[in-house]
Amino acid sequence: MITNFDSSYVGTVDMENCGYLGTPINDRFYSAEELQGALHKAVAYAQTMDGLGYNTFWMAEHHFQPEGTECIPNLLMMAMHLVHLTKNLKIGCGFNVVPMWHPLRLAEDYAMADILSGGRVIFGVARGYHTREVESFGAPLTDQDANREMFEEGVDICFKAFNEERFSHKGKFYTIPPEVPYRGYTLKDITLVPRPKRLPVECWQPIQSGSDRAFDFMAKHGICGVIGGGSAEGGAVERHMIGFQAAYARRGIQLQMGERLSLGYQFCIAESREAAMEKAGKYYEENMKMFGELRLVRAISEEQIAAMRDPRLVPNTKLPRIEDAVKAGGFLAGTPADIIEALKAVEKQYPGLNRVSCSLPLGTPLSMALEQLERFAKEVMPAFKNSMQQAAE
Repeated sequence: MITNFDSSYVGTVDMENCGYLGTPINDRFYSAEELQGALHKAVAYAQTMDGLGYNTFWMAEHHFQPEGTECIPNLLMMAMHLVHLTKNLKIGCGFNVVPMWHPLRLAEDYAMADILSGGRVIFGVARGYHTREVESFGAPLTDQDANREMFEEGVDICFKAFNEERFSHKGKFYTIPPEVPYRGYTLKDITLVPRPKRLPVECWQPIQSGSDRAFDFMAKHGICGVIGGGSAEGGAVERHMIGFQAAYARRGIQLQMGERLSLGYQFCIAESREAAMEKAGKYYEENMKMFGELRLVRAISEEQIAAMRDPRLVPNTKLPRIEDAVKAGGFLAGTPADIIEALKAVEKQYPGLNRVSCSLPLGTPLSMALEQLERFAKEVMPAFKNSMQQAAE
């Protein structure tokens, strides 16, 4: 049963001239004031969601984007700000990009957030997908094997730090602690101070390729998975759910289909499906321009990427349209009844699924986003009220 409704905001400015025929992403450049405004937009999102019945507001960690696309560099700092401006809403790190952090610093900062927020901050980890970000912090991304190795070692260290009173680690990238003299003895182990109050730590990770290695690593640490973006369509959802379930089974843990997972959707509510697609179409296209070539959308060709960069090529190139996403199930568009019907079908298909995240595509103006979030809470979520009440009791 779906009992938790979330939404996300990646930290985008209000964009003008959106869509495939609009301004190319690489030609966008915003002022310092406009980029700073993305942080205040996060406050507006969180305060609107708080009290409407939403469970978690997820934000994305990103850096160095004067194009105005993803402008929140420190999720834990932002989360601590938001918990003081809201009452009930949980704040999710979706996600901390582990290769860009020293894992001890990440573990330490999360532990502080957990303690000071009373458990309202949710931990999340990812490998990263922007070379400009990850490589600028001195970590690998063009070398995908090295990136995965560094990510896995970093996450291993985080969980050692969370779960063990004293620990040490020797790996390819980190030796913790270094064997140095300290106050009359040589360091052999170290203690995270403070450690999180809530153990085991709830942790979420995005699912993209869905390899057995990735799923086995998640099961090793009890990590939950988010299936979203370009993956939340068609057969990819089923494949990822089966792979995730199988990895937990290999560790002797039997999960229902969809358990410990979240499905991510984009959505738009209007008086009809056609009106909703018309209303959100240019923002869906802006979203594709941003993410299409960054390994987050399946089956994008070089020809399509070239057209997304150059509006002159658009009329002669077949590009993904919002109609395709709605048909495939990754974009929820239409009346509240249409969206309820789609989510009820998902609930029936995946009996273990208890969480969905319904968000607005990149570039959606703040006023429209807040209006849509309120409509979703008041006109869609009540259809799941009994399930939500049972979960709360």
